[in-house]
Amino acid sequence: MILLTDKIERGKLEKLKKNLEKSSIYFKEIKLCNEHLFFIPENIDKNIKKEIEDNFSNQIVTSDKEYELVSKKEFCKSLKIDFKDTSIGGNNFEIIAGPCAIESKEMAEEISGFLSSLQIKFFRGSLFKPRTSPHTFQGLGEKGIEILKVIKEKYKINIVVEPLNLENINKLMDVADLFQIGSRNMQNFSLLKEAGESKKPIILKRGMSANLKEFLLAAEHILYTGNEKVILCERGIRTFSDYSRNTLDLSIVPILKKETYLPVIVDPSHGTGRRDVIQPMVLASIVSGADGVEIEVHPHPEKALSDGPQSLSMEEFEKLHEKMKRLLSFYKTRLN
Repeated sequence: MILLTDKIERGKLEKLKKNLEKSSIYFKEIKLCNEHLFFIPENIDKNIKKEIEDNFSNQIVTSDKEYELVSKKEFCKSLKIDFKDTSIGGNNFEIIAGPCAIESKEMAEEISGFLSSLQIKFFRGSLFKPRTSPHTFQGLGEKGIEILKVIKEKYKINIVVEPLNLENINKLMDVADLFQIGSRNMQNFSLLKEAGESKKPIILKRGMSANLKEFLLAAEHILYTGNEKVILCERGIRTFSDYSRNTLDLSIVPILKKETYLPVIVDPSHGTGRRDVIQPMVLASIVSGADGVEIEVHPHPEKALSDGPQSLSMEEFEKLHEKMKRLLSFYKTRLN
């Protein structure tokens, strides 16, 4: 149950809080879409629930969803998250690009300089890699933080990086503009809470076996910290497919846009695991209604220490970027 509190007398609200505390019912005061909300779980005593409904009927935001905070509301139908020189959501479309993992300062500068020349606003590059095998490259770790700081300052680009724990979050706070929660950590609820409490914008990637409800309830954990700056990312799910790394479920994009007010982006690199199909999947993501895409780029994909087969070369990315601009121009002026 959600109450809009801006029009509730302060005395009545304080009385409600005391009654809930007396009955050992937890509650949360949250701000979403510039509205102050009072969140109370639905599974409370029916007498208390009726009393709230009788006293605050005009302030109740009704929802039949378990993910009450994430679901689209009358006062919040579309969320735009602002960054340096750009935004994600609203009518804007953004590209997040970079290597799966930063391998060296030289490589990171080469890619970020290239992306900056194309006016790409977001650089993604992992330092802490949750790899399936412990024998594969796990990232540069903390020593890569200084590399990100150099890139951020030199190219004035927004930094997207993935923390794996609270220690990572604390060490990355000064350099990260956007935290990314990877597929393997979508239901790491303590990490979701810690990332949410950082107040940084967060890309939440769909778990490889997560259904819609599980995905949105994971986002609900972040919003429950009071951090509304969540970007949902479709990155492919595990199916019986034997021709791609994952199955990119583009059908979820319009569903997410219908169910929630949060921005939605697509990661066709992880979603397919195949360099040769990334281009059509990126273009299809635009038409599906996504607010952006995340694409892996590497100077020499064949030599990449992580996810080379799904990374575009810089030449391939530049060609795709030109096609994206033409499609976006047509899509926004002719189809919307």
